[in-house]
Amino acid sequence: MSRILIALATAWLLSLSVLASAQNVSREEIRGLDEQIQDVKKDVISLTSELNRLEEKLLFPSNTQAAFFISLADGASGEEFSLESVEVKLGNQVVAHHLYTYREIEALQQGGVQRIHTANVQTGAHPLVVSYLGKSKSGKEYRGTASYSVDKAVGPKFVEIQIAGTQSAINFKDW
Repeated sequence: MSRILIALATAWLLSLSVLASAQNVSREEIRGLDEQIQDVKKDVISLTSELNRLEEKLLFPSNTQAAFFISLADGASGEEFSLESVEVKLGNQVVAHHLYTYREIEALQQGGVQRIHTANVQTGAHPLVVSYLGKSKSGKEYRGTASYSVDKAVGPKFVEIQIAGTQSAINFKDW
């Protein structure tokens, strides 16, 4: 029993000494350190962003780049339609398949645009086939499939795939 009391007393005295030394560090020193940490965080975020841009330029040069984006048509952005999945085939090969989360659906319904795929594509015509699956609020399932010819010239190519949910339609826009 006395060993336990001695151990408890020792632990209590050690905690008091740690607390006393911690109080010696001023709040201004802590604030200064916190500001330095925030500055380093900003620098890391900036460098990461720049590295991502450089990586994209290296992987997808502008003369061969093709990017495909998903959006919902104005009529599909209401609460009656919820996009569940999209599949994109380019040149008879599946290049993207995406299952949507609740947050992604919300963003699309509010007018957001999702980049679903970026590729290096040679100049010329390439067949694009897009399929989607979605549900209405009442649980009715909607499916749609559409084809499009991507005419790639020298320079970047951007194609918006606009899904008009309950109308089972897909529209394509070149940017």
